[in-house]
Amino acid sequence: MKYKVGIVSLGCAKNQVDAEMLLAKLNKDEFEISQGVALCDAAIINTCAFIEPAKQESIEEILELAKLKDEGQIKCLVVTGCLAERYKEEVMKQLPEIDACIGIGANDKIAEIIRKALVGEKQEVFPPKENLSLEGDRIQSTPRHYAYLKIADGCDNHCTYCAIPMIRGKYRSRTIENLVKEAKWLSEGGVKELILIAQDTSYYGTDIYGKCELPKLLRELCKVDGIKWIRVLYCYPERITDELIDTIAREDKIVKYLDLPLQHCDKDILKVMNRKGSYEELTALIKKLRERIPNITLRSTFITGFPGESEKQFELLSRFVDEVKFNRMGCFPYSQEENTPAAKLKNQIDEDIKQKRAEIIFEQQQAIMEEYAEKSVGKEVEVLVEGFDRYAECYFGRTQGDCPEVDGNIFFTADVKPAVGSFVNVKITDWLGIDPVGEMI
Repeated sequence: MKYKVGIVSLGCAKNQVDAEMLLAKLNKDEFEISQGVALCDAAIINTCAFIEPAKQESIEEILELAKLKDEGQIKCLVVTGCLAERYKEEVMKQLPEIDACIGIGANDKIAEIIRKALVGEKQEVFPPKENLSLEGDRIQSTPRHYAYLKIADGCDNHCTYCAIPMIRGKYRSRTIENLVKEAKWLSEGGVKELILIAQDTSYYGTDIYGKCELPKLLRELCKVDGIKWIRVLYCYPERITDELIDTIAREDKIVKYLDLPLQHCDKDILKVMNRKGSYEELTALIKKLRERIPNITLRSTFITGFPGESEKQFELLSRFVDEVKFNRMGCFPYSQEENTPAAKLKNQIDEDIKQKRAEIIFEQQQAIMEEYAEKSVGKEVEVLVEGFDRYAECYFGRTQGDCPEVDGNIFFTADVKPAVGSFVNVKITDWLGIDPVGEMI
């Protein structure tokens, strides 16, 4: 019998790639893959558990699908991903509606687990997390013209606020040969933009090559025919080498965009976070990047209200944001995650203060991005077409400075309909909020 299965994947793009590999395994085992989960024999929830809001979203999604199961629209419910891995002893006790709860190391056995669940066998399967395969086929879930390339899994940084090393284990890089092979396969399927992801892309290769080989990997990926843009996310500032800067600057296919998850700029806060850097060092790095890579778009994320953050330290962060003027930025109040070193610190900050500080940084960044948008009027930019917005009655796409799902879009009119996934030139004529508006040339 051919069973029908659907999947809901939550959280980051790294989790999304895991979901794509799960779908490929099921498809190979002759399951019918559904676009949704309603009216499926089995529903898989690939959960996130990075911070409290992500955990709550995962639980709410499980409860929503449990209702469909009660109504007879789903026969069994399987939970995997980070929530399952992190709370393996609690998930099925707290959520008895689940038929199988499996750790990430059991993903290769997903077909067998679903078949057992469909005949009424409750399962909790938690092999070593290192059993999670980083190689294998995928069923691409992103639009045809871009895809994520997960170059490693796990993390060795052990930031004191972060649960990822507990959930995902040690850093494990994939080989350059396998990544180039996958990039070629993606290109043959129509992918024009590759987005490199890992918990820390700048650490790539250290475990298998004895040194960081991100620059070498990037140079090899640039040789893949059909790929026009290569985007790099999640580079730690202390590992931004001259070789990496030169590679990004020289290679035309590498978009001039860099994601630097700085989290703070005060050296004492960073030290307690088990991170490196200071206001002066980070300012110097950003100055260097902008000098060596003209027109680079810099993105970062920050945490407000980390344990012990004084008003003076927060004011330093605020000043840093104002002076550096990141092109893109996210800011989040500190989430006290159990079993992390930072959660045990005594000088926790009140929730209202954490949230208020995050709002202040967010408001600052909004003003900065509006300033960038206003200055962009009159410029011509290359745009990767994403689709047509029926509400705005115009087309939309992304520039090199816009990463999908986290950054904005550019909206534009066109006399001739541009194909989704094509590259066009657009002249910016105005801006709306922080989104540029223009017309195709």
